[in-house]
Amino acid sequence: MQKFPKSERLCKQLCIDKLFREGGTFNEGGIKTIFLFFDTLVQNSELQLLIAVSSKVHKKAVHRNLLKRRLRESFRKNKTHFLQSLNNKNKQCHIAFIYTSKEILDYKTIESKIILILQRLQKENERCT
Repeated sequence: MQKFPKSERLCKQLCIDKLFREGGTFNEGGIKTIFLFFDTLVQNSELQLLIAVSSKVHKKAVHRNLLKRRLRESFRKNKTHFLQSLNNKNKQCHIAFIYTSKEILDYKTIESKIILILQRLQKENERCT
């Protein structure tokens, strides 16, 4: 079953600071991705996610919430292969999705970009070992 529980949300300020300080970055069509892999499982969840949409770019909270909901849902539906690769390598990952595009993309476009991002992260995971 595909879920996105509280344990998969990146909430601790220390972890967020470490992710932005030490993590690798890349852009994929309006979504900036920051990631950081760990060798051992420190917490109970092997994958934690942070989603951000700038209020300077998207003034209305309705639009920011819509974009965050679309990002979260597309990640939730497509994370299984990436989770399996993390489990096989005994790794943990923190990810931040920062929506940087000025236009509001539809769900299908966002989902295709999230799939590409997860495939790229999977390759980075295999390359790190």
